[in-house]
Amino acid sequence: MKWGTTVGKVPNIHSLRSVPELKYINADNVTRYRAIMRFLYGEYLRLNYWLKSEDVYEGIMSWNLNLNYTLEQCQIDLDQLVEWGNLSSRHDGGKAVTVDEYLRKKYQYLLTPYSIEIERLLESLENVRGYGGSLEPTLFDTIADCLIRVRKNAGEYEADEARDIWNTLYGSFQTLHEASVDYIASLQTNMAEDLMVTDAFLLYKDSITRYLQDFIQALQRRSYRIEGNFEQITPGVKELFIQAVLKDEWRIPKMEVTITQEQYYEQLLEKWEGIYRWFVGGDDYLSEMSLLERATKEAIVKIVRCAVRIQERKSSGISRKKELDYLGQWFYRLEDVELAHTLAAYVFGMFPTRHLLGVDRRESDSQEESMWEQPPIEKTLRSRSRKKQDRQDGQNPIMDKTMRKNNLRKIYIEQHKQEYKFLKSMVGLKNVEISNLERITTSTRIQILQWISRCLNSPKWSLETPEGVRIQMEQPESKERTTMQCEDGDLELLNYSFTFSVINQSAWEQMLHWVEE
Repeated sequence: MKWGTTVGKVPNIHSLRSVPELKYINADNVTRYRAIMRFLYGEYLRLNYWLKSEDVYEGIMSWNLNLNYTLEQCQIDLDQLVEWGNLSSRHDGGKAVTVDEYLRKKYQYLLTPYSIEIERLLESLENVRGYGGSLEPTLFDTIADCLIRVRKNAGEYEADEARDIWNTLYGSFQTLHEASVDYIASLQTNMAEDLMVTDAFLLYKDSITRYLQDFIQALQRRSYRIEGNFEQITPGVKELFIQAVLKDEWRIPKMEVTITQEQYYEQLLEKWEGIYRWFVGGDDYLSEMSLLERATKEAIVKIVRCAVRIQERKSSGISRKKELDYLGQWFYRLEDVELAHTLAAYVFGMFPTRHLLGVDRRESDSQEESMWEQPPIEKTLRSRSRKKQDRQDGQNPIMDKTMRKNNLRKIYIEQHKQEYKFLKSMVGLKNVEISNLERITTSTRIQILQWISRCLNSPKWSLETPEGVRIQMEQPESKERTTMQCEDGDLELLNYSFTFSVINQSAWEQMLHWVEE
């Protein structure tokens, strides 16, 4: 996989270093080290930061873990954790009465930021029972709304507004990416594979399939908003937004500054590009969103295939033992061989049922008339015999359909000329709203609806026709609706406006010449 296609950033040499802070997890006295770190982490959550060795020892012994542990051993373990970088220490001389007591080394201990994140990770790992995850289609709307705010504000933000937009945007993206990937992965586990071959899976098949289909439909409908807004956000608007986020973040006073503004700016750019690649992709690779859509469709196919396999197994594995035993006893009780022959004809002489499709030409709709009074439906059955049939001299000749083809061709050409004439009239007007159209034909209505559909699926709300015309569609800001009058009925829709411009003069002139012929 290319680094450019992933959400994460390319690692540097420092990020590939050894991690001594993780040594206590697999050390020889792991139980004692884990107990110390878990106690300090619990006190950290209670806002008790600096603790003495006596407090740590008493807290661990209060858990009744049956550890053969002394205060001296606890002091040695604390010093070792300080050496590994898990704890910070400072001299505790606050209650010293004499100089000797002050010089005697007594320390207080505080968890380092690295250790806090490690304990958070270990705490969350204890609750892991599977991949979990979920498919949240509403997050697409949240991400699209954030991008719309970035595009419309165009660098003009109130205090903390840009940081709020960024936190919502990136948080929703992280939740969408991680939860959806985890949920799809949960369908590939051994537990899911085992469930998919049992009869109990049929109870979940419909709900899981419907859940995945709803997500696919929401992804296909709403992802265009995100792609379109990404395309409309210019590099200048993006730069102003990131600078505003940086300014809001640095407005928060921090006692510990572990990263410079330049480094944080680079992180924001990398995260923005990661979101862009996830939804839009690039020239030489697909977007992660497309891969998610493909994986979801494959999961649906897999679920349906497993359900069909279970149903086939159930239908083919039905035991006929009782039925055959009853039938055998029936034959055994018969004394007349002719009756046995008659019973065998009824039981084994019936051929499998065949369903023949025909056209029901009822001559009357009267409910009192029986179906047997209707004329029969004649259907010619072809022989399935493998025996080669003798060649017959009186074969049916090939019918000449030249006249029919010519008529269909004329109708097809005339229909396209009407469409081109309508397009020519629209290019002459240049700007047209649906409300300004007069009564139109059915073919023209279909043509306009095709333009609207293609424009809605385009990030820039535009399309280019083979005749060299660009059609730019705009939606009314007031959501004004109008009625398009057609010869086959009236259609209510938004009052879209179209702008027509010729971008390929040679193709346009060829079309005009063909229409005038």
